[in-house]
Amino acid sequence: MDSSLFIEKLILVVVLFSVSLLIAMYSTYFERKVAAWLQDRVGPDRAGPFGILQPMADGAKMFFKEDFIPYNSDKWLFILAPGIAMFTALITSSVIPWGHNIEAFGRDISLQVADINIGILFILGFVSIGVYGIMIGGWASNNKYSLFAAIRASSQMISYELAMGISVITIVLMSGSLSLREIVDAQHGMGWFIFKQPLAFIIFFVCALAECNRAPFDLAECESELIGGYHTEYSSMKLGFFLFAEYINIFISAAVISALFLGGYNFPGMDAFEGNTLALIGIGAFFAKIFFVIFTFMWIRWTLPRFRYDQLMHLGWKKMIPIALINLLVTALVIAYSEGWFN
Repeated sequence: MDSSLFIEKLILVVVLFSVSLLIAMYSTYFERKVAAWLQDRVGPDRAGPFGILQPMADGAKMFFKEDFIPYNSDKWLFILAPGIAMFTALITSSVIPWGHNIEAFGRDISLQVADINIGILFILGFVSIGVYGIMIGGWASNNKYSLFAAIRASSQMISYELAMGISVITIVLMSGSLSLREIVDAQHGMGWFIFKQPLAFIIFFVCALAECNRAPFDLAECESELIGGYHTEYSSMKLGFFLFAEYINIFISAAVISALFLGGYNFPGMDAFEGNTLALIGIGAFFAKIFFVIFTFMWIRWTLPRFRYDQLMHLGWKKMIPIALINLLVTALVIAYSEGWFN
């Protein structure tokens, strides 16, 4: 790799890291504002104009709180767990294409850290590893409530990731690629896959809620049953890492949903633009879709009641997986027939 390309990728990584943290930080603010709006309250309004500095106040509180480790816990695993959760949340953004290439300084700059040909598998693989942060944190805490939460998180992951993976296969069949950029490019203009695969979209969206431990699937941190769930014994920035990782996962999940089903950086009338103008409008369209999906995540949290654990397992194994398999079979048959495989 030449030095200019290395610097280009390094700058992109730093910008992406900063944007992810900024969006995660202010997602906490907007979630509280959305909750207040839905419940006819005001929400944060003391720290700065309209409470806009509330995330900074929350971060300072986390940073200065006492950091303690339970006496009978596994110290090194206890410390490692929030790091795993944070790392796996951040690394998945590296294969997402954020827009068309930009021409600057005489170079064609790609707005994607790594365009690998198995991008969607890369994301699913690291998402699967992310649950180990929860499992290790729950087990290492030496707290029965944390352990119960870790067990719930692991079984929830197994049940919902199957349906999620099957729904992604339908998109792979339609686009003919595992590369996220090629999947996005296959949805040129308004040829979004949500119109061609609405059932796969619903399945993936529900599974994304479960993967992010969001209501109504927040059984891993169910306050009414498990105190605080897997992070009951955590404090200070270790707890902050777990909470930040959850909001980064929401941001990345929204980006993946937008890339797979909502056309990513494609938008209506895009053929009227070209060059950097097309790239900048595409980036704006992509983030508008991401913010809409994040808002939907928040809306659902403050609207629907939490599932019971048996209901969650029943939905995952007996409803989502069979529906996803039937949808995959129908999609495969339609594609095979359209390509003349039965002639």
